[in-house]
Amino acid sequence: MLKRIKKLPFVRNIFFFLMILGPGIITGSVDNDAGGITTYSVAGAKYGYHLLWSLIPAFIVLVVIQEMNARMGIVTGKGLADLIRENAGVKLTFFIFFGLLIADIGNTTTEFAGIAGSAYVFGVDKYISVPIAGIAVWLLVVKGTYKFVEKIFLLFSVFLLSYVISAIMGKPNWGEIGTAIIAPKIEMNFFYISMVIGIVGTTIAPWMQFYMQASVIEKGLRIEDYKYTLIDVVFGCAITVIVAFFIMVACGATLFKNGIHINEAKDAAMALEPLAGELAKYVFAFGLFVASIFSACILPVASSFYICEAFGFEAGIDKRYKEAPQFYTLFTGILIISMGIILIPDAPLIKIMLSSQILNGILLPVVLICMILLVNNKDIMGEYVNKPFNNIISWTTIIVMIALSLILLGLTLFT
Repeated sequence: MLKRIKKLPFVRNIFFFLMILGPGIITGSVDNDAGGITTYSVAGAKYGYHLLWSLIPAFIVLVVIQEMNARMGIVTGKGLADLIRENAGVKLTFFIFFGLLIADIGNTTTEFAGIAGSAYVFGVDKYISVPIAGIAVWLLVVKGTYKFVEKIFLLFSVFLLSYVISAIMGKPNWGEIGTAIIAPKIEMNFFYISMVIGIVGTTIAPWMQFYMQASVIEKGLRIEDYKYTLIDVVFGCAITVIVAFFIMVACGATLFKNGIHINEAKDAAMALEPLAGELAKYVFAFGLFVASIFSACILPVASSFYICEAFGFEAGIDKRYKEAPQFYTLFTGILIISMGIILIPDAPLIKIMLSSQILNGILLPVVLICMILLVNNKDIMGEYVNKPFNNIISWTTIIVMIALSLILLGLTLFT
């Protein structure tokens, strides 16, 4: 009976989609990490609804870029780091990935800051929450198989929708939201420009490109699976932007309206209690905790993947420690360094959080240039090279991000 049902076209398509489901949604969901939630929270508290417009171009660019990643991984069977090394040489690869590694250590530190902050809302000290979370993350990745870990990650993705509840509890003015999106107020000052770069940098993070391509390969997807993979990618991108939208709405409807300024996502959760009730505080903090644990797993894995790929070492969650010692050593090292920074008394966590997001935005053009050159190379991609639309969107993104970075540098030097 089950075989007959699977033969029905509609049911068969759903069945295949569910089998392929994972890389796009996981990559998109983990993008709403502690650093991202902090960036969106600060943006909502500082500017209300006036930065929501930035999520629309971010969504379009995110879909185009993630589709390129998935297509490149399916066609070549190689990770992005591997392709960059083969075509750009070891020296250039070293400098690119050294910068990315520094950024990713900062990003992973941010995740443990998110764990510490959210646990604090529930009355748990960071010296308890951070080590326990670190051990749990290490055991999940080192001892788990790819299929098992993927199921856990998909479950985490669902929990991120708790931010929709937080936003609704804030009773936002949907008319004001519509006006802010259609007719945004754009400012030319350091903080506004840095927030735009931070939003784009956290919505379209450099590490995502490497993790997406690596996960497509590890899942064993083929060109026949492409149309289902594309749906997975669009779903993941939609989740990224929807969650970001509701975080900004939640903070805009409550904190901005009451003139409350915050420095991190934990502050947003605590400030919500007198404005939207105790439940809103705990829902927001729960979302932060889930997102932080989720991303604390993915980010060190992604970093270890692309560093090992770039220099020809074995990598993969399905491999044992003896088969991929460099991969697991690097993963463990990133976890220990990040946890150590968080446990330092009076560590400048806010600066680490926001700086890592801005660094993501500055590094993004470098990664995108490498990607576009590779995906347009017929020797690598054959008939599956980019279409003109993809190239227009990609090159426009690069030009805009470089321009914003130069503006930010100018404002820093001359103001």
